[in-house]
Amino acid sequence: MVAPAERLSLGVAARLSRYLQVLIQARKMGRDTISSQELSEHTHINPTQIRRDLSGFGKFGKRGVGYRIDFLVDEIRKIMRTAGQHNIALFGAGKLGQAIADSDIFEDHGFRIVSLFDVDPDRIGTRVGSLTVRDFSELPRAVEEDSIVVGVLAVPSDAAQVVADGLVESGVTVIFNYTEQLLQVPPEVTVHTSNPAVDLLFALYFYLS
Repeated sequence: MVAPAERLSLGVAARLSRYLQVLIQARKMGRDTISSQELSEHTHINPTQIRRDLSGFGKFGKRGVGYRIDFLVDEIRKIMRTAGQHNIALFGAGKLGQAIADSDIFEDHGFRIVSLFDVDPDRIGTRVGSLTVRDFSELPRAVEEDSIVVGVLAVPSDAAQVVADGLVESGVTVIFNYTEQLLQVPPEVTVHTSNPAVDLLFALYFYLS
């Protein structure tokens, strides 16, 4: 098990995240076990590398049987320090924001969207699933009351920096950015930008190489 003071390398953290994604999907499909070869087929990571990554934290698999999915999901979450429930504030109640709010993609990984914000008066007060759209000015109170640790930006690019500034001022240090805006944040704030085109380019590189 990773000691509290240790920090995973970027490569290991990225690979563990990919294993976790496959494991959760396999569990939703009714699977109980999975082999390193099957993980390799879905992640395109060499099965030897997969076994090396996992064996560095303990003995998780059994020869001829593979890995017990429930157990491995729990262990990877502990290794990545994401065990438990983590609350998200989502910004933007447009089509993308509504799709994110209606999806179970975050909840599958232990994240729960607890607040949804917008600046459009016509959207504020409306319902999106189980959430009521709140005014952006309520952000500081929501962060404190709802113990929000992550902000997800599904807003127009020209509004992204303002939202990021509000999150930083409210004490949130992890931002997931669905816009193309390059955000300016303090060094202690982590920003992850998700862009389908970039992900596609990454996939095509390995396909064409």
